[in-house]
Amino acid sequence: MAERVDVTETTTRGRGPRTDVPPENACPIAPVVDIVFSRWTTPILWALHEYGRQRFVEVERRIATISPKVLTQRLRQLERDGLVHRTYHAEVPPRVEYEITELGRSLAPLFATLAEWSPNLERVEEARRAYDARDPACRARNGS
Repeated sequence: MAERVDVTETTTRGRGPRTDVPPENACPIAPVVDIVFSRWTTPILWALHEYGRQRFVEVERRIATISPKVLTQRLRQLERDGLVHRTYHAEVPPRVEYEITELGRSLAPLFATLAEWSPNLERVEEARRAYDARDPACRARNGS
C-alpha cells in the first residue's frame, strides 16, 4: 500500500507545495526587501556609501527630491535597523553626522549587482511602451 503524504508535510524539494508556511513567511527575502528597498533607503545608503560621513544637509542636497521630514524619518529607521550610525557633536551650533555602518556596507554587492542590471531599464521601457500601445479592448479582455 502506498504511503499517504500529508500536504502540510511536503516541501519544495519536488514533492509539492508547502502549505504549512504562514503567508508572511512565504517569501524569505520579503523582510530584506522591506528593509533595503523602501522608498528612500537605497538612495540614502548609496549616498553615505559613496561619499562617506555627511551632515544632514549634505545628504539632503544629494537626494534633492526628498523632503526634510521624510529624510529624518528614514535616517532614524536606518539607524534603528543598524545600517546608519548617527553622531551628535555637542558644540555650538550642534552638529550631527551620519555614516553607513559595516552592516550597511555589507549591502554594497547587492547594489553593485543592481547597477549592473540597470542597462535592462531600456528593455523595461520598451516593454511598457509595447504594452501601452496594445489595443485597449485586448487589454480589457486579458484583465489588464
